Amino acid sequence: MHNSGFLTFFFIIAGISLLFDWYVFSGLKTLSIGWPRPAQIAATYGYLLISVGVMFVFLLGISSLRTAKGMTPFHEWMLSLFLTFFVTKLVFIIVLSLGDLGRFISGIVTNSSKPVGQHTHPYFPDRRKFISELALLLAAFPFTGFLYGMFKGKYDYKVHRETIYYDDLPDAFDGFTITQLSDIHSGSFDNKAAVQRGIDLAKAQKSDLFVFTGDLVNNAAWEIEPYMNMFNQLKAPFGQYSILGNHDYGDYIQWNSEAEKAQNLETLKQHHKALGYRLLLDENVVLEKGGQKLSLIGVQNWGKGFIQIGDLDKALQGVDPNAFKILLSHDPTHWEEKVRYNSNKIHLTLAGHTHGAQFGVEVAGIRWSPVQYRYVDWAGLAQNNGRYLYVNRGFGFLAFSGRVGIWPEVTVITLKKKVV
Repeated sequence: MHNSGFLTFFFIIAGISLLFDWYVFSGLKTLSIGWPRPAQIAATYGYLLISVGVMFVFLLGISSLRTAKGMTPFHEWMLSLFLTFFVTKLVFIIVLSLGDLGRFISGIVTNSSKPVGQHTHPYFPDRRKFISELALLLAAFPFTGFLYGMFKGKYDYKVHRETIYYDDLPDAFDGFTITQLSDIHSGSFDNKAAVQRGIDLAKAQKSDLFVFTGDLVNNAAWEIEPYMNMFNQLKAPFGQYSILGNHDYGDYIQWNSEAEKAQNLETLKQHHKALGYRLLLDENVVLEKGGQKLSLIGVQNWGKGFIQIGDLDKALQGVDPNAFKILLSHDPTHWEEKVRYNSNKIHLTLAGHTHGAQFGVEVAGIRWSPVQYRYVDWAGLAQNNGRYLYVNRGFGFLAFSGRVGIWPEVTVITLKKKVV
């Protein structure tokens, strides 16, 4: 989205937000009937002051956004606070409008039962205070949920474990473990101590292999530099391997020249090396254990609707067709479109990219996120005819400075030999 279109979009949203404020204000006036005057003023005009203030600071931040730098943690915080108020107001308004619709229908029904000229009942009876109280109660859920996601949830790291069984896994790799991180998005971090807790959790898994599946930064190579001495702590006996994600190419901000953009990418590649990660650019390596081998393959980004430069055929050059293969590919649509039906069987693909939208529900067997309307495979394990895909929910966050229900992830995959 061009900068002018970007600003126009958010100014339209701000206009809608002001209309929401007017309606919420009317509901709060009903809610505060019977309260002492100072409490009424605090509930109504105090709300307006806070809500409009958040919107003003948000628009000021967006208007001053330096497109050559992209969104900073400050911009993401302003966007997140605005979004929190917007969604909270929306829930309040839905409940309030349903109550208003009910009282309008009640007025019509009451008057329709009386002869013409004897309509003494108002067509729009006074709003019941209970409706405003219910609206406030239900609106409190998204408000507190979003605030938790912003202050705690985005660093509430969870370990997700999967054991995958194969009948053709080399015996020496039975029980082989892989720790996967994805979507670090270092340009969004605002708490080094919290990030270190996530790194410590990944280190504590003591896996045989460490892999990182793309989006080390939001846009620019310098974003990872304050965290280099933290992420380089991730070591594994069989090495550390990485790939690029769509954000790593610098496509979402303006550069002074194509040469500057290209240099940024080269700098980022050097950062992977300094971190101790072997960056796989449409290539493969062989991992050997007990005289047996498996092939680890890494491609550049290939995503439906995103940059598509990853070359799977090139990455597979020199790989024994009968080898056990693990592919690192940032976007799960690559598996859906190119990998699962490839004539050269790839046993396991590790991806990320979706973040699980950083919002959703995963509890008691219920799994929902708005991202599922864009991606078929958006989190966790999927399989097709013995070919598996695992989609990591992401270590970091982007744009919305928080996570609600879809927590940041450290993945541990265990490969097991299927007993026939």
